[in-house]
Amino acid sequence: MSQNEQQYLTLCREILANGVRKSDRTGTGTLSTFGYQMRFQLQEEFPLLTTKRIPFRLIVSELLWFIKGDTNIRYLLQHNNNIWNEWAFKNWVESSDYQGPDMTDFGLRAQEDPVFNEQYQQQMQLFKEKIIKDEAFAKVYGELGDVYGSQWRAWKTTQGETIDQLQNVIRMIKTNPDSRRLIVSAWNPEDIPSMALPPCHTLFQFYVAEGKLSCQLYQRSGDVFLGVPFNIASYALLTCLVAHECGLAPGEFIHTLGDAHIYTNHIEQVKTQLQREPKPPAKLRLNPDKSSVFEFDMEDISLEGYDPHPAIKAPVAV
Repeated sequence: MSQNEQQYLTLCREILANGVRKSDRTGTGTLSTFGYQMRFQLQEEFPLLTTKRIPFRLIVSELLWFIKGDTNIRYLLQHNNNIWNEWAFKNWVESSDYQGPDMTDFGLRAQEDPVFNEQYQQQMQLFKEKIIKDEAFAKVYGELGDVYGSQWRAWKTTQGETIDQLQNVIRMIKTNPDSRRLIVSAWNPEDIPSMALPPCHTLFQFYVAEGKLSCQLYQRSGDVFLGVPFNIASYALLTCLVAHECGLAPGEFIHTLGDAHIYTNHIEQVKTQLQREPKPPAKLRLNPDKSSVFEFDMEDISLEGYDPHPAIKAPVAV
């Protein structure tokens, strides 16, 4: 049984057994614990959960979107990735340009009212089509503000310049691997008001030892059922990509969580997942002909031997 997957399942059990009930921004309610760490070994296997299917292509397209420095959902939709839609959609339906049915509190209402849910799906589909087909519309309503890609690749300075944190940290790994400053931060207090969602994964640090590259992420807030499995796989993939460019072997991904929570409307889904026996882990395959993180495309990244249990649906809290 994969020790990597057990790290995640143990977190789920801990929250169900000992989590405290807390209110939250979405109005859904959570079971929560504060300050939790998981360690994933990357040398022999890739930490993508098998107790439910995780859509790996969505993880790849989102990470490449971050790496490109992009902050507009148009690229994601062009790759059939819908995981950031709700935040951009909210900006549209709350604008004076929106002429459709009232979508106030659309997240919760869509879950509870079948008629409203149908209207919501129709408006969301219209929104997605407009983003893909209309570049001017996408420029206004597909933009999420200074989210991860912007902070990673174009951090704004007080002098009006930008800092490419990701490029800089890769250069430092190559030239000064023992540095204790191999850090990329997404938490920029000045830019928080302009972001669709303040960054949950706020800071990551690389560490080089014995020819291996490890990465630790500090995540201020983690939706354990829906979001955290994506975060684990995404930062494991980022570590492997950077290791590939720097001529290092992948080491560990260490995931440190602040508020780790299970939404109250995900509890039954988590219990279902915990009843399942993990399957053999997958292996990551990277195109050996690509030498730079910034050269990789979707077709250059694949998994071998991924045969998970079926997906488990749950509503997203927006």
